[in-house]
Amino acid sequence: MRYKGKINNWKNDRGFGFIVPDGGGAQVFVHISSFTNRQRRPSGNEIVTYELRSDAKGRPQAKKVLFAGEYLPAASSPVCRVGTLLLAAAFLFFVSAAALAGRVPKAVLWIYLVASAITFLFYTLDKSAAINNRWRIQESTLHLLELIGGWPGAMVAQRLLRHKSKKQSYRIVFWITVALNCCVFVMLLTRSGAEILRLLFDCMERFFN
Repeated sequence: MRYKGKINNWKNDRGFGFIVPDGGGAQVFVHISSFTNRQRRPSGNEIVTYELRSDAKGRPQAKKVLFAGEYLPAASSPVCRVGTLLLAAAFLFFVSAAALAGRVPKAVLWIYLVASAITFLFYTLDKSAAINNRWRIQESTLHLLELIGGWPGAMVAQRLLRHKSKKQSYRIVFWITVALNCCVFVMLLTRSGAEILRLLFDCMERFFN
């Protein structure tokens, strides 16, 4: 059941406040992490709807808080969540197989693994920054990491951390980076693509030597 009220006594530096329920009654504690929309922070006096829960000490606490006019996002099914994780794992497995078979240099596999690990870390830092109202990582930086091979790590982070998984404009650009990255990788499996990659690695070797 959802309730309606107004935010009162919001402490932005500490990330919590209280909700005065419509119709009166005791104030309900609310923490910034309980807001569904992580892109917007309350400033006080906003009308919100919420679900009521109790903390470990039995005190009322607001959960799944929405600002007036917002709606709960449709929950993705477990099949969908598992499917995306399997997609990321399957792609890395395919890259590993191609590297072991000599179709692409093993350095390509390491690029994907390192880029995915760094991208997952950046997602973790960005979510923490969003919750604690700290400096955010630019979306263009995240998309660049996804484009250069970190999209499997981004996909895992979106599902496990539930971050950057609802904003439609971000999701569109994300899937564009995935499509472009996969197209480039498929091209590398062709004879001309392999030659371009070999020349690129030769140039890099000469540069660093």
